[in-house]
Amino acid sequence: MSTQPAPKPAAAPPPARRWSYAEFARLPDDGNRYEVIAGEVYMTPAPRPIHQKVATRLVLLLEAFVQEHGLGEVFTGPIDVLFGEGDYLEPDLVFVRAERLGTVSERGVEAPPDLVVEVASSSTALRDRNLKRERYTWFGVPEYWIVDPDARHVEVYRMLQDPHTPEIVRDALVWRLAPGAPELRIEVQELVRGFHVDTSSEAAAEPAPADSAATPVAGAEQDGEHA
Repeated sequence: MSTQPAPKPAAAPPPARRWSYAEFARLPDDGNRYEVIAGEVYMTPAPRPIHQKVATRLVLLLEAFVQEHGLGEVFTGPIDVLFGEGDYLEPDLVFVRAERLGTVSERGVEAPPDLVVEVASSSTALRDRNLKRERYTWFGVPEYWIVDPDARHVEVYRMLQDPHTPEIVRDALVWRLAPGAPELRIEVQELVRGFHVDTSSEAAAEPAPADSAATPVAGAEQDGEHA
């Protein structure tokens, strides 16, 4: 991981339209994920069980390590990262260093986190690797991981070095805040392993709908309460 704090955000391209936080907060609280990215609203269906299982494993690993060494705080999604009017994103997991915890408010994280993690699925992978990576780069996120359970690897983007080409990690991912600092070793194959699903139950009699691609939501300015 980069040894530098998150840099000052670059001058991002203007969003398609500006959104106040009050407008964003009125998006529906209906079990789906709503994000405003570059001024467009995107809705993603509730995640698959494997997505949640992988995210939970990673949170447990990072939380234990970060707390043991007093490094900062890990926040699991849904949590709002508020980059500016027109960019309100909800990663699966973020880490904020101890000296930067003043950027965390009641509303969410109001500056670039030091680490952002997305767990990819068929409905989010394209956006995670392109649009969201571009916005994270523009706003100064120094390190970005995409965990892909289907490909069984982690894509590590070190934004300050090369925001376009990730390191593909299939064995052990070693994470540290600075040279010589404590390090966390994450066994990737253990992280992305599947789990047993009992297909004999009545609940499995009716197949679940396939993931739908996350696309901009037309007319998404609805009354409701956003988590």
